[in-house]
Amino acid sequence: MDRLEKLCVEKGMRMTDQRRVIARVLSSATDHPDVEELHRRAHAVDPHISIATVYRTVRLFEESGIIERHDFRDGRSRYEETPNHHHDHLIDMKSGKVVEFVDEEIEALQNAIARKLGYKLVDHRLELYGVPIEE
Repeated sequence: MDRLEKLCVEKGMRMTDQRRVIARVLSSATDHPDVEELHRRAHAVDPHISIATVYRTVRLFEESGIIERHDFRDGRSRYEETPNHHHDHLIDMKSGKVVEFVDEEIEALQNAIARKLGYKLVDHRLELYGVPIEE
């Protein structure tokens, strides 16, 4: 059983065979797939999985806090497992590739800004959008 499937079971979710396939596809993803891509991958494993089933399952997983939805300005909601550790994203505007990164200087600066404005930072999301530097 993979991590996402274990989380579903721990949350008391009924795990149908199709939900199990979708959970495994999400767990094995190294990118941030949208629903259509999740359907393509899940359908390759089980041809009986419909796009509607993927939409319902993704919504259920998101509402349960098992996955996170991202809108990277490309008109598609994209998904990843809710991470164990904080990270930010750099989105390549040409290819759509999403690069995850952690930068302690950025984290410290965000905390300092919040303090300066009289707040304790409890959460944030940082998305950088760029294009490759032409060499």
